[in-house]
This record gives sequence, C-alpha cells and structure tokens, in this order.
Amino acid sequence: TRHASEVQEKRICSKLGGHRTPNSGAGYFKKGDIQIPDVGLLVECKTCMTPKNSFSIKKEWVDKNKQELFASGLSNSVVAFNFDYEDKNDYYVIDDKLMKYLIEKLREENK
Repeated sequence: TRHASEVQEKRICSKLGGHRTPNSGAGYFKKGDIQIPDVGLLVECKTCMTPKNSFSIKKEWVDKNKQELFASGLSNSVVAFNFDYEDKNDYYVIDDKLMKYLIEKLREENK
C-alpha cells in the first residue's frame, strides 16, 4: 500500500504545488499526507490498490483531517481519493466553506 500511496501523493503534490508530509503525517508536528502552507490546505490522501468502480468515504477520515488541520495551524482540509492509484484522475471531498469559496471564485472568473 505504501507504493500506491506514494504514487498518489506525489501526483497530487505535483498538481497542487504541495509538499508530502514525512511518514504520511505520523509524526508529532507535521500532519496529513500533503501540506500546501501558502493556501492553508491540508490534504489527506486515500487510494485503491486495484481499480474499483466505487469508493466509500469514511466520516472518520474527514474528522481526523479536521483535527490534524487544527494541530497544523492550517485553515482548509481536503480528502483526496481515486479509483485506481495509477489513474491520473483524483477527486476531492471539501466542506461547505471551501465549496462556497470555490463558487465565489468561479463566479468572479465568469463575469
């Protein structure tokens, strides 16, 4: 599973301009899988070892990421997932606050 996680984390870091957290955030100070400090974002990554047609998001992942967010001093959290770690498509679970911000920015761009 470490290989699949590493592939996904590196890909997301490249896409979003983040930094992988050593040992996937298992240390005392840096939490989450990826941190993007300049935008206050903490990313928790979840992937499948083999291709799947569905993927269940667990509430405990979202809750844990929010707890680690506070400990990291960041302001936004995301759970990233995909249906196959080798596929280049990743999907993100975000909260209301971040979704509202995204809608606001999209509206600004479409004026």
